[in-house]
Amino acid sequence: MNIKYDVDLIRQISLFEKITRAQVKEYFLFRDKPTFMVQPGQSIKALGKNKANLLKLQKLMNKQIRIIEFNQDIQLFIKNLIAPLKITSMEDEDGIVTIKGPDTKTKGLMIGSKAKNLRETETIVKRYFPDLKEIKVI
Repeated sequence: MNIKYDVDLIRQISLFEKITRAQVKEYFLFRDKPTFMVQPGQSIKALGKNKANLLKLQKLMNKQIRIIEFNQDIQLFIKNLIAPLKITSMEDEDGIVTIKGPDTKTKGLMIGSKAKNLRETETIVKRYFPDLKEIKVI
């Protein structure tokens, strides 16, 4: 899941930082959407008042984008990554994170077809939390 930072991608990151005045920590595709990860505490700044920055960027880039905030706490990081999906509880035990969703539909969206969404989430989380063994949804 390596993203090559070509000229176009660097231009997009530069545009993002210029409009939002928030610092990009990383850029990647998540569930086929361009995703900008910003430094802790900068998501509100990146979104802008009434999501004005997000809407402006989506219009300029002509695509839906996501903005998530990095967090050094694995549970908060996962919560930010899978938002707007709701979590009723989450436990982290010996590198295995267990997520409980409020209903079957939400759990299905977290897991995805053939567990695609779940594995993609795991891949991104492991980049920052290498001790993670697995994410389970129950």
